[in-house]
Parts: sequence; C-alpha cells; structure tokens
Amino acid sequence: MHNREDIQNIVIKYGKPESIAWLKDKIEKMAGNKSSKDLFMTYSLLNVKFSASKPISFDDLDNDSSRYFNAHKANILQVARIYLLSEVLSEDIEFYTPKVANIIQVADTGELETFLKYLVLLPNPEAYKQTAVEALRTNIAIIFDAISLNNPYPAKYFNDQQWNQMYLKAAFMERDLSQIESVDERANEDLTRIISDYAHERWAASRKIDPMFWRPVSKFLNEELLNDMNTLLESEDVIENKSGALCCYYSENDKAIALLNNKPELKHKVADGQINWKTIKQ
Repeated sequence: MHNREDIQNIVIKYGKPESIAWLKDKIEKMAGNKSSKDLFMTYSLLNVKFSASKPISFDDLDNDSSRYFNAHKANILQVARIYLLSEVLSEDIEFYTPKVANIIQVADTGELETFLKYLVLLPNPEAYKQTAVEALRTNIAIIFDAISLNNPYPAKYFNDQQWNQMYLKAAFMERDLSQIESVDERANEDLTRIISDYAHERWAASRKIDPMFWRPVSKFLNEELLNDMNTLLESEDVIENKSGALCCYYSENDKAIALLNNKPELKHKVADGQINWKTIKQ
C-alpha cells in the first residue's frame, strides 16, 4: 500500500506552500546528513506548520493511499506526519527505523493514534509490530481503535495469539466488532474456545453479548459450540437468533445445518441474503 509519491501529492495539494517548502528542506537535509535529533525536532514542529483542523477532500485523488486516508477522515497534519516518516524511512530504512520507533515511544495520544492508524502506509510496517501489539494493552479507546478498527495491519502482521487478544479486548471494551477487518480469514480454533468461554461468563452474569462476536466460530463448531448455537437459535433475542443462524449456515457442519433446519424461516432469510453480518443489527 505504501506509495511515497501519492502521499507527497496530498501534502502538496492541501499544505501551505511555505510549510511544504520547510518540510521538503528538512527531509533533504536528513537524507544527506542522517540525524535523529533533526527528525525529532521536525516531527515535533509539524503541528505548528500543518493544521489538524484543516479538512481534506480526496474526491479527485484516486489511489490506495488517498482512499485509505479518506476512509479514516485524515487531516493535513496526520498526512504530513506520515509523509515525513515515510520519506526518511525510504531514504535510509536501517538508520531511521529505530529512530521512528523512539519517536512513537514518547508520542502523545494524538501522535500515537496517527501512527497506529496509518502505520500500514509506511515502508516496512512490520518493523513496528511491537508498538502495535503494545497498543492492545491500553484502555484508551482512541488508541485501541486506531490499531484494531478499519485497519488491515493486524490481519496482515499479528500472529493468532495477538489477533485473538485484540478480538477479545475489542468485545470487552464494547467496540464495534463489525469494523475489525478480515475476521473470517483470521478465525482460528483457539479463538472459538475463547469466544465460547467468554459468552458463558456473560450469560452467567445475565449480560448481553455483541452478536458480531460469534462470527469467527462457523468453521470450528464442536459439541460445546453446537450447544451455544442452539442457545442462540432458541434465544428470545432476535439478533442472537440471526447470529446463530449465520454461524450454522456457513459452518458446513451437518449437525449445525440440522439445528438451522428447525428454523426454516431464519434459514431462508440467510440463504436469501436478507440476513448477513453487515445487516445483523438492523
């Protein structure tokens, strides 16, 4: 997804000419004379040169980077930050990778949010996996959301344990699970056990569970999970009925299909596309 030219074009289009000239000059100097001090100083001054309140319209910019920035409603300060990091890393990835990691270790909340949200646009984003995994430990919603929601990074780079930790924490923090990317592709057997255990705890405490939470279990329906599916299908909550129906329908499991056959109307709606994971809460 990384494309320096695309990111530069956004900065040129929406930044002030004098700010762009200043930033380009700094980048050129850092390319010729590698300096962690200059990088830290330049990065810290970006919020003086570029405004976080400056709206950007990406309507006439059609490339991967622009679409990604647009989907996250990026402002010009965020784009400038990613542009600076992208440029210095492209000049000397070996020298600047640990320097960028240092910047992020001392970043304020806004800077860390930007870094995590747009990390996938940087060259060699996998080098910062530790930072991304650390972000899962936070209880600050905007930081957790930056890495976990509408972000392809976890699906690309997290191992199963890290992915599962993120998914469970998102449910625990009551984040919007529909915004986690590649849930079906990253489903795994350990996660389904975690989901079932967590659901039983919630049920025991008479607490609700986000119906989206069940999505990864379809391909791993053992006896215990089949009992969970039956609980969902027989629930008085129509949204739980839908989640059970979707899991059973896509499971390719004869016992699960047999359970769903007892709910012909639900099965028909799933088969017809009236019920799917995108519309489940409607």
